Amino acid sequence: MIVSAHQPYFAPFPGYFYKAHLSDVFVLLDAVQFPRGTTWISRNRFKNDQGTLWMTIPVQKKGLGLQRIDQVRICHDGRWERKHMESLRVAYRHAPYLEDHDELLEGLFDADRLIDLNLRIFRYIMDRLSIRTQVVRLSELGVTARGPALLPAAARELGASRFLAHAPAGKFLNPALFEAAGIELSFFQYPSPVYPQLWGEFIPNLSVLDLIFNCGADKARKILFGKRLSKNNFMPVGP
Repeated sequence: MIVSAHQPYFAPFPGYFYKAHLSDVFVLLDAVQFPRGTTWISRNRFKNDQGTLWMTIPVQKKGLGLQRIDQVRICHDGRWERKHMESLRVAYRHAPYLEDHDELLEGLFDADRLIDLNLRIFRYIMDRLSIRTQVVRLSELGVTARGPALLPAAARELGASRFLAHAPAGKFLNPALFEAAGIELSFFQYPSPVYPQLWGEFIPNLSVLDLIFNCGADKARKILFGKRLSKNNFMPVGP
């Protein structure tokens, strides 16, 4: 059984869902520490007529110290929700499939907790891309390991035979800990696709919403998963 894991990003890039697609179980790391600095958990890139459009969800930090990701609350001061939605709708007003996703956009930023916003987008995209991978939240597993031991422990708790990670993440993982847990550690390289995109020169690895709005769910699935990797294509640990 193939297990992979990732922090619950805000409107993640397509490769996030490619990894989920390759896995039998995908673990959302909602019970780890929320980063103090800039993080993909609360921001991501879209595209407008000026080029890259960065969008950040403001969160409550002052006086709260270290927080778990699933504890972080959205700061609703000001009128940023309206501005964000206007920015999205203006940026993608010419996108062929924008109106197909009014269900997602309606009240998108109304959530109290960041995890709820991110999970709403994540589940919506998983459904639209017909990804049937089992999704488990780390907070539901009861795993007490921390640091480098966390992922091997979570994978072992789920009965994994293989843990799959994006190739660049290899420098953050300890192969010996996976080996000790009886789990094969493998990597894959995400084949970042080029697809029809608004506003001039193509920008890779934007939020998956850019792909969905421009291409629609059915075509997006074919673009992303048209050629699924087999286990023989995974890159083993080592030189």
